[in-house]
Amino acid sequence: MPGSKIPKFPVRKSLEALVAKQAKEAAQESFMYDLDSRPDADSEQGTNGRLSWGSRGDVGLSREHNEDSYLCLPPLFAVSDGMGGEAAGEIASSICIQTLAENAPTEANAEALGEAIEAANQAIIEAPAKGVGKEGMGCTATAVLIENDKMALAHVGDSRCYLLHNQSLVRLTRDHSFVETLIEAGLITAEEARVHPKRSIITRALGSDPDMYADNLTIDVEKGERVLLCSDGLSSMITDAEIEKICQENKTPQLCADALVSAALAAGGSDNVTVIVVDILNDGKEAIMKKKRHKAIMSWMAGVISLLVALCCVGVWFVDESYYLAPDEENPQKVAIYQGFNSSFLGIPLSHITEKTEVNISDLTPDTQKQLQSGVLAMSEADAQEKVQRYLSYIATKKAEAHEGASDATATTNTDAAAMSGTDTNVAQLIDPNNPSTMASVSDGEGGGQ
Repeated sequence: MPGSKIPKFPVRKSLEALVAKQAKEAAQESFMYDLDSRPDADSEQGTNGRLSWGSRGDVGLSREHNEDSYLCLPPLFAVSDGMGGEAAGEIASSICIQTLAENAPTEANAEALGEAIEAANQAIIEAPAKGVGKEGMGCTATAVLIENDKMALAHVGDSRCYLLHNQSLVRLTRDHSFVETLIEAGLITAEEARVHPKRSIITRALGSDPDMYADNLTIDVEKGERVLLCSDGLSSMITDAEIEKICQENKTPQLCADALVSAALAAGGSDNVTVIVVDILNDGKEAIMKKKRHKAIMSWMAGVISLLVALCCVGVWFVDESYYLAPDEENPQKVAIYQGFNSSFLGIPLSHITEKTEVNISDLTPDTQKQLQSGVLAMSEADAQEKVQRYLSYIATKKAEAHEGASDATATTNTDAAAMSGTDTNVAQLIDPNNPSTMASVSDGEGGGQ
């Protein structure tokens, strides 16, 4: 088309730029510095069963000395980025870390951790008057204290804290910086902030304002999560996406810390870079559950024991309040009053004799004798004694009746005997061998009978 200019190979140029960018990124990702041989190489790693940590501090590729300081004092971890030039920034960050170590709480109390940072601020402000450092020196501070499934976080400045949760990186801190306010206002992007000419301007830091305060919060953490603390020497060199990828790919905290610092150096290393990586191995939930189970078991056992004690008390009460009548153990022909149950437990009898009686079992009815062999229950001791009295009354009545019957039988026998005696006398008088007339009368009578 006349009068028009067609750019040469725009697609090809864009493709070449993309390939070059990808090649550069791949080189950065694959390159690992021998960090231990670098100037002022500094690292610390360890584990205590609950946490595993690794750290790396590096002067970078543009600075002459390292103004960053860090602290690995489990469960307390902190990063501080010094400011002030020459040795002043290093002194400020050192004072900050020392004060944190001395004043930090022993448990996950975010407010108390923030107060420790505020104490560090005061110490830095007062240091020049004591001949330590110089006026105007300052630093950032980002600190965490991890206790079981809680993490306290306190923060001032543009050092950062991240959490790798379910393989996703979450930033937990807000930068106190000029470019952060621009990002929040929507004036620039996070990518533009990394190269902004005023990216080093801090809006809140330790060392200048006695009324400075620290942001603080407490979050829940769990086994398998990874915590990252870093100075802006890392976050200003590589993106959060790159940080996330490195945190995902490196198994141990120390390997992860080394990989992050190497990536920052490969991206230019324009600032000191400090990284702490902490893995949560045990969030204490298992111990808490075990403790709860133990407590539940102990409570259950206490309940069972209480129930058994109550049952025993009730049993003892029933034993004390229960009575029955049965044959005397020592004299089975007699009735005895027993207190308790007519039974035994583990061979131990649950009753004892409280009273022996004069009731002969053989004097009672067959049914009563049979009942006594199994034990005749009584509602109380008085009821048992009343039953005994009934037995005695029955026996007395039976004996009285027997005696009366025997007396009647004797009287009848005597009467019959007397009657028979009188008849014999009359006959004797009628028949007198010495009187022939009586004999004749008898003969007549006998003959008349014929």
